[in-house]
Amino acid sequence: MGRFNWNDSINLLSKLTLQRAWNATKVLSSYYVSRILKRPVQWGFPVSISFEPTTSCNLRCPECPSGLRSFTRPTGMLKKDFFSETIDQLSKDLFYLVFYFQGEPYLNPGFLDMVRYASAKKIYTATSTNAHYLGDENAKQTIASGLDRLIISIDGTTQEVYKKYRVGGQLDKVLEGAKNIVKWKKELKSKTPFVIFQFLVVKPNEHQIEDVKKLAKEIGVDDVWFKTAQIYDFEHDPNKLIPSIDKFSRYKKTAGGNLFKGNLSNHCWRLWHDPVITWDGLVAPCCFDKDARHQMGDLKQKSFKEIWKNGEYAKFRTKIMKGRKNIDICANCSEGTKVWGNS
Repeated sequence: MGRFNWNDSINLLSKLTLQRAWNATKVLSSYYVSRILKRPVQWGFPVSISFEPTTSCNLRCPECPSGLRSFTRPTGMLKKDFFSETIDQLSKDLFYLVFYFQGEPYLNPGFLDMVRYASAKKIYTATSTNAHYLGDENAKQTIASGLDRLIISIDGTTQEVYKKYRVGGQLDKVLEGAKNIVKWKKELKSKTPFVIFQFLVVKPNEHQIEDVKKLAKEIGVDDVWFKTAQIYDFEHDPNKLIPSIDKFSRYKKTAGGNLFKGNLSNHCWRLWHDPVITWDGLVAPCCFDKDARHQMGDLKQKSFKEIWKNGEYAKFRTKIMKGRKNIDICANCSEGTKVWGNS
């Protein structure tokens, strides 16, 4: 991904137990056995899970369902009790927990309490934020929560450029939030969270790639990641977001319009190890199913372990192995096409 960091790597490995290592071995083995047999085999339980704290967001980003307020599913906030009950089922096998799917996590008032709960179970925790809510006290509580990784979206190094994608956002708040986090890490003598500036490369900001590296160094964040943008209507690109720098684009320009570069092989590692749970308990196959249209189950009706082993998951994995390009959420998937850079 980005530059190798000893502190983060050691911290990540410190979460590994014999049971989690054995579970990961089973999951990985079943994935490769499935590819050989060309039919789904599933051993073990998820190595990683993305849990959605909320669908709400303060910004209006043009290629985001939260920003566009365009969800067809219900919107709301994850409840702490529901979260803890689910984590209790999975914590012995679960290694990595992402507090993010759609929305801005810090808008959920119980967000950091949930981070504390997962951290107490020695699960590696990560989140992604637009950093508008990292005031002094929130930054201090973030460090105290035990959060292991904090991704801060910063898609421009000047307000004029930043607001072209982060519509309604204030860059000075983002920078202030990042500085607060760095300050409290030092004050509390904490090695966590590992702080990342994530730069979504789009046409309006591609000229600031070197600038964001310098800015990260000045503030003292740990790394910079560059991410390719998912464009829903990539054939026409109505918002003119596809960058001209080829290595930072998921798409290639042709005389007939833009084409997706991705190689949609008929397998997907995410389907074996990394499901998504929405704020209200719907289990989706991966983070590209923004509206949870391909529901594997509902945690209000069944336990996660029942859902993980059920017929819907087997059917969807079979579909993937028969023809991934025929599944809507796979048609624009970045699996294998992300570009990460370091500071």
